Amino acid sequence: MTSQQDKNRSSGAIRTIALGAAALLMTGAAFYFTPSSAEEARVIPAPAVDEQATLGTETATFAGGCFWGVQGVFQHVNGVVSATSGYAGGSKSTAQYETVSGGDTGHAESVQVVFDPKKVSYGHLLQIYFSVAHDPTQLNRQGPDTGTQYRSAIFPAGNEQAKVAKAYISQLNHARVFDAAIVTTIEPGKNFYPAENYHQDFLTNNPTYPYIVINDLPKIASLKQMFPSDYRDKPVLVASAGGN
Repeated sequence: MTSQQDKNRSSGAIRTIALGAAALLMTGAAFYFTPSSAEEARVIPAPAVDEQATLGTETATFAGGCFWGVQGVFQHVNGVVSATSGYAGGSKSTAQYETVSGGDTGHAESVQVVFDPKKVSYGHLLQIYFSVAHDPTQLNRQGPDTGTQYRSAIFPAGNEQAKVAKAYISQLNHARVFDAAIVTTIEPGKNFYPAENYHQDFLTNNPTYPYIVINDLPKIASLKQMFPSDYRDKPVLVASAGGN
């Protein structure tokens, strides 16, 4: 990876662990995940309030830390037509990785998901987002990544999505599903800007990259285990649709 592609992770400890993992992978030695390797997935109830299925496709945008893993999760969900990494929350002029990494653009690393609501509902995507894709109780961080660009946020495409997301957060908090309150923000009226091509399909293209091994592959494993009927083995890739 070049310096532009390096995620500039804030924790020296995670970088040390990653280098050790890379050495094990290159030598063919066994590598076992520990519970602290990634945010812990957990079983949560389905949303009590959901959208009515409509004809055609729908778009949803989620932020939950580094977009590599979030994109990877949704690319493996049945009913998802596409999942694109990008930036939401700020202006078009600052929607570049190096600028967003400064943490003061208003952007969050996000993933825009186009889905078929006849196959997977918006509420069910939220269930996967909250239970597998990230930890919604971490404020302005996920795992080793810190800053507002790694915040937990939902960018609803309209009033109905905002209503469902707000009701689901209230439901989960009331049920005390998590050990702490959900800090996910709902930020309507924000545009989405696709990220640079080298960020797209990153998990699929770099399965032995240490950050992916430690932080993101466990999310795919959790999706397969916890949502077997929703899991698709072959991910839907940006590259197969001609890039962005």
